[in-house]
This record gives sequence, C-alpha cells and structure tokens, in this order.
Amino acid sequence: MNLNKWLGWIGLTLALAAGPAAAQGKPSYKPLANPQPVETGQKIEVVEFFWYGCSHCFDLEPFLNKWTARLPKDVEFRRLPAVPTERWLPNARTYFTLEALGLLDKLHGEVFDAIHIDRVNLNDERVQLDWMAKKGVDRAKFSEAWKSFSVQSKTKRAVQQTQAYDVNGVPTLVVDGKYMTSVSMTGSPEGLMKTLDELIVKARAERTKKK
Repeated sequence: MNLNKWLGWIGLTLALAAGPAAAQGKPSYKPLANPQPVETGQKIEVVEFFWYGCSHCFDLEPFLNKWTARLPKDVEFRRLPAVPTERWLPNARTYFTLEALGLLDKLHGEVFDAIHIDRVNLNDERVQLDWMAKKGVDRAKFSEAWKSFSVQSKTKRAVQQTQAYDVNGVPTLVVDGKYMTSVSMTGSPEGLMKTLDELIVKARAERTKKK
C-alpha cells in the first residue's frame, strides 16, 4: 500500500470512529421553532424529508425499513420529498406520481437503486419514461399522472412544507410536528432510530397530558 492510500485509509478510519463520538454531548434532536400541524390525526406522526438523489437518504433506507416494520399502532410514518431547490423538483414529482399510481410500495426502493447503483438519470423525462416502462409501468398513464393537477399540487405543497419545517438538509426526520432529528445529530443510523423511539415516547406523554 503506497503512502497516499495508507493515509487515506487512516483518515477514513478516524472519521468513522469519530462519528458517534462527535455526537456525544450534543443534542440528538431540536424542537422546531415553529411546530407544524400533523396529518395523522390521533396517531403520532413521524415524517422523513428526503431526496431520491441523496446518497445519505439511500444509505438510511434499510434502517428505516427495519424500524418502520415494528412501529407501535399509535404511530404513523410518512415520507415527504424535500424541495429546498428547483433541482429537486423532478424527483419530488416522481414520488408523487408513483403515489398517485399506487406504485410506491413496489418502486420506491427501486428508484433509489436506479439512481445510486445503476446511475440512471431519472431527471431526464425520456430516460425516466423508458425506465418506468421497463418496470412494467404504462408510459401514457405515468405521463398523465406526472402532468396531473394533483401531482403538481402535492409537489407545490412539498415546497411549502420544506420551508415551513425549515429543512436545510436531508435526510431529516420530524416527530409529531415538533422535534427534528437526523443522523448528523445522533452520530449514526442506529442512534437516529434510538432517538426517534425516545421522541415518540415524549410525544405520546405530551398528547396524554393534554387530554
């Protein structure tokens, strides 16, 4: 191993080791300056702000999938595409188009894989339609949903919610419209899941107190 590779390996090792340690002594979450109303009614809401183009969101998916599989009955998890910049708009529309077609469960993970493993440019409309067709999605139906008023409205609302929640980076998770957390705050995906569990307990106690 040459010197440069050896130094790079040492640097990577130190960075990984310092990750959780860096989070020690720092808050693992923060209260939102402007709490937001939830959309889950009586259930405690956990929202993930994400972007399909984000490698950190892609890396977090397996942890979130495992975590959501064991959620208590009084908790509801939902994803929301963050749109802090125009460049993220196409991916948000992809998400809402799949939602409109009832294909999120089937293709949400595959969209991540296409972008981060296969390097498919789904921002290109023609490339996206070709990719969807290969997955068995009717091109005309996808295109119609993509251009629909409903999808455009949801995308516009995602822009507004990104601003309302003051989301500047992804993945960011918000519990019950009050508490924001992320891997950068908790030090690791495992730490994030632990913090989410703690915030759910906190939110549940606060809801009970109000009754």
